[in-house]
Amino acid sequence: MAAITIDFQLFFILILLWLLSRFCLSAFFSFKKPKDIKLPPSPPSLPVIGHLHLFRSALCHKSLKNLSSKYGPLLHLRAFNIPIVVVSSGSMVNEVLRNHGLNFASRQSGSVFEESLFCGVSGFTSAPYGEYWRFMKKLLVTKLLGAHSLDRTRLIREEEVKTFRAILFDKAVKKEAVEVEKEMMKLTNNSICMMIMGKRCSGENGEAERIRELVTKTIGLMKKIVIAITVGKLLKKVGISLFEKEFMQVSRSFDEIIEKILVEHEENPKKDEDKDMMDVLLEVCADENAEFKITRNHIKSLLVELFLGGTDTSAQVTQWAMAELINHPEILKKLRQEIDSVVGKTRFIQETDLPNLPYLQAVIKEALRVHTPSPILARNSMEGCNIGGFYIAKNTTVIINTYAVMRDPNSWEEPDKFQPERFMVAPQNGKEEMREQQGFNYIPFGSGRRACPGSNLGYIFTGLAIGTMVQGFNWSVDGGKVNTEETGDTMLRMAHPLMCTPVARIDPSANP
Repeated sequence: MAAITIDFQLFFILILLWLLSRFCLSAFFSFKKPKDIKLPPSPPSLPVIGHLHLFRSALCHKSLKNLSSKYGPLLHLRAFNIPIVVVSSGSMVNEVLRNHGLNFASRQSGSVFEESLFCGVSGFTSAPYGEYWRFMKKLLVTKLLGAHSLDRTRLIREEEVKTFRAILFDKAVKKEAVEVEKEMMKLTNNSICMMIMGKRCSGENGEAERIRELVTKTIGLMKKIVIAITVGKLLKKVGISLFEKEFMQVSRSFDEIIEKILVEHEENPKKDEDKDMMDVLLEVCADENAEFKITRNHIKSLLVELFLGGTDTSAQVTQWAMAELINHPEILKKLRQEIDSVVGKTRFIQETDLPNLPYLQAVIKEALRVHTPSPILARNSMEGCNIGGFYIAKNTTVIINTYAVMRDPNSWEEPDKFQPERFMVAPQNGKEEMREQQGFNYIPFGSGRRACPGSNLGYIFTGLAIGTMVQGFNWSVDGGKVNTEETGDTMLRMAHPLMCTPVARIDPSANP
């Protein structure tokens, strides 16, 4: 049977048609509660589709948070006959990711469209927990994201921060507003390109802008990706292919850019001491005796995931943090005093200063807590188990609502208030005690085996950017206050991108 490709709106029109045909389809989509086991509480569901409509709503992490407030920290849902469990408290996250960490170390397979570079079979972030995932994580840590690797590429980031800073001073002279998200994406995109492949994405032929556009397009598809991964295989049984045209169009565009970069590296191989991560990946791909045999598509998918995770997340966190600082001038003043005290006004903030700026770190952590970039995380149970007195069946999709966890009033005092002081270590408490206190209540980068390996790089990017903007400039916005309305679901963004005008407060010729 030829597959039918449908878009997002047509999908829900189709659902209505299915409701009319529910008796005919019951053989495919019947759901029966297993006998003699205790499932988590569940809100009322619709015939056939179950609770799928809840994931269509805007800001679904908020609607799931409201449901969990009523039904409890473990919530049982279903999409057609596919079981889903929503986790909304730190104590339950602790059970899932620590006590049963290995069982939930995998994610739902994204092989609905096998050839797609960002939701196909060659991806790293969506790969099952196994030999390939462990090999690629080790490669990422040793060659790109580990402490030694980050120290080796520090000068690359400092050069890109100089460019970022120069743009801000130029805007200040011209009295023009800065679109923070856009400038941050340039900074992170160029830094990651240099770290991975030893070159900036070319601005002359539009390569850099194309990558940024594709990252934005892919982020916009995230909700559809989650739906396709959850129910796509099921719908393929009746010849329905969800969102395939959109996914493959973006994937082919990424493929075209990355293939060109790969060919350039193959034609101009570097010496051993000058090799970047791209050279290492190509060597592993060509090595028949490698620990794990990777393909060209594995390399391309990994690069797409690094662009997605490395550029957009840092840009969003920086934008949210600056918005909160502008709206809370007393916090901005306190942060600026710390930077002036530690760094001074005769030179600019550097990466090596970051460990000596605890309040800056607290501001970043609080921005991540209040405006977590990924409000929901997905895992998959490899075996059945008991969590919090309830049974979680094998192959259940487990959604961790990080937004709800990090705004849980049982774990956080005044959880909706932007208050960096909550992350400052009190004199009577040590760092270990504070870490234990926060535990699984603070998970902006996930936790356990599948925690984001790039969290340290994210803190560096945001720390340098925020530090530069606070140290070097005063900021003003139209109306005097930033609108912090949220949009997005799987990726949280500002509904109204931050536009603010800089006024230089230190000499632009200060020593770097």
